[in-house]
Amino acid sequence: MRKTGKTLVLAAMAAVAAGMTSPALAATARHEPVPRSAVAFTPGSGQSVVDWNRELITILGTPGAQPATVHPTRSFAILQAAEYDAVTSITRAAPSYRFTVPAPRGARPDAAADKAAHDVLTALYPALKAGPDQLLAGELAAIPDSRGKQQGIRVGEIVAKRLIGLRSSDGSATTPPPPFIAGTKPGDYRPTPPEFPAPVFTNWGSVTPFVLGSGRQFRSAPPPPITSVTYARALNQVKRLGRDSSTTRTADETTLAKFWGAAPIWNVWNQIAQKLAATRHATLEQTVTVFANLDLTLADATIGLYDAKYHYLVWRPVTAIQEGSTAGNPHIIGDPGWNPLAVTAPDPSYPGAHATISQAAATVLSAFYGDHQRLTVRSDADPGVTRTFGSFQAAANEATLSRIFAGQHTMIDLVAGQQLGRHVAGFVLRHLGSAPADAR
Repeated sequence: MRKTGKTLVLAAMAAVAAGMTSPALAATARHEPVPRSAVAFTPGSGQSVVDWNRELITILGTPGAQPATVHPTRSFAILQAAEYDAVTSITRAAPSYRFTVPAPRGARPDAAADKAAHDVLTALYPALKAGPDQLLAGELAAIPDSRGKQQGIRVGEIVAKRLIGLRSSDGSATTPPPPFIAGTKPGDYRPTPPEFPAPVFTNWGSVTPFVLGSGRQFRSAPPPPITSVTYARALNQVKRLGRDSSTTRTADETTLAKFWGAAPIWNVWNQIAQKLAATRHATLEQTVTVFANLDLTLADATIGLYDAKYHYLVWRPVTAIQEGSTAGNPHIIGDPGWNPLAVTAPDPSYPGAHATISQAAATVLSAFYGDHQRLTVRSDADPGVTRTFGSFQAAANEATLSRIFAGQHTMIDLVAGQQLGRHVAGFVLRHLGSAPADAR
């Protein structure tokens, strides 16, 4: 009986990891436990938190809204941290992320969260303030007028102003980033076909993290040399499964490669969190806690990702395969006519972004809800297609493996990405706050 391509890839993930010389890269999808703490929550709906998260995704979908040199995960992190600190300033149910604003007894945490979210989005996207203005009016209209409502609004306003001020000097505004000079030696990253665009986010690894001490805190161990058998094995796997005209890749593998590449991966995981909060009728405090942990983790994982990418500067599979004759590896045969299923992203290959982001998100959401959850994932950019999973880890693994089928990454990139995402998530959960006892 023929094994499916997906089964072969899962087996290869373990094989490649086992063949790496660095113990840090040998762990792949192992789920590491994170600490849990019981937090007392007060009643209140978390739907408004979901509404603001959706509003940000809508804004990011507006052409030209997001500065090309600023990664979107920064906006998610500021938004969710502001709502979290606004709520915890009033409820005192958990320690703040950065700011605790004095709040009178009776101040409304829902009004505080709404105002904080609004002010963050209008500060980050002033040209698109009409949408947040309208959403704020609707959210506040549902809260009965009272002195507590006005006090909550004031708390949210102060928190948002302080957090925006804090992040104004985080290094994200470096415009333009330093020019990128491509390497010329075999294995060096260089712009990729067909358009050969300039690399993106070249400076993002030096942006001040939200929770980590620095972008290099969990930097991936060095990848194996391109002359090694391990590298040849990983590259040849992409060569077979990731080619645009591959006959080895199954129809379902082609579908999942396109599905996970259709929308920004951080959007997809935020939408998964939205659905979880809505279907569980989560409280305001539960919801701000989940989203703060999720998006602070994704922001810091992205900073760590780009730190490693531009530290190691590993060429992409399309370059490695097309120029394979220059690699000095007898196990690699170049193919100048090889092209990937998807157009290659304009940044170095190691570690993989989908692997990093997806593993980070799965680790956070598992800490709050337990790993074994039945998920149906949809992508706004790929309407009509759904993927169903029995756990967060299964979804993260498929998102990770999809990059092989799309011709974007080797298994080496993916193993390193999963490890990075898991480490960042564990650190954020320990330092910000893990799952309350009633989150499941």
